[in-house]
Amino acid sequence: MTEFSRPVALDRLAPGETVYDIAADPGERAALARRFALVALERLEARVRLMRLAGELVRLSADLSAEVAQECVVSLEKLTSRVEESFTLLYAEGQDASSEVVLSGAAELVEPVEGGVIDIGEAVAQQLSLALDPFPRAAGTEAPEGATSTAGVSPFAALSRWKQKD
Repeated sequence: MTEFSRPVALDRLAPGETVYDIAADPGERAALARRFALVALERLEARVRLMRLAGELVRLSADLSAEVAQECVVSLEKLTSRVEESFTLLYAEGQDASSEVVLSGAAELVEPVEGGVIDIGEAVAQQLSLALDPFPRAAGTEAPEGATSTAGVSPFAALSRWKQKD
């Protein structure tokens, strides 16, 4: 079971677009903060729209808003930030699942529907995890003494130095 589950049964989906406003409660936010290694998740809200398309396809469009606290990777200082993200996912029931579909001139990956249900809360949680800064740094912090950057250095440079020692 996911920390922020909001299942929607597709057989109960109304024709046209259906809108869901969802928000994580304190317990769900604490569980998501642990899952994503956050200091805290102060707020997570989303407006999710589901719409049936041709065939067995369902489009999920959402706007999420969150306030997160992460640890600076250099100073371990608490950093707070706001995440605002819009995203779209396609789901398919039946045989079209796990394929690609061309809509609006671009190929889009299609997610499978399991048990006739789309968990819109889990979709929002996964998108939040993708939007988080993987290496948050406080303003003005520098890499620790002795840390070196390998940006722009050929991986063969180290082999060359090693070969010269022999």
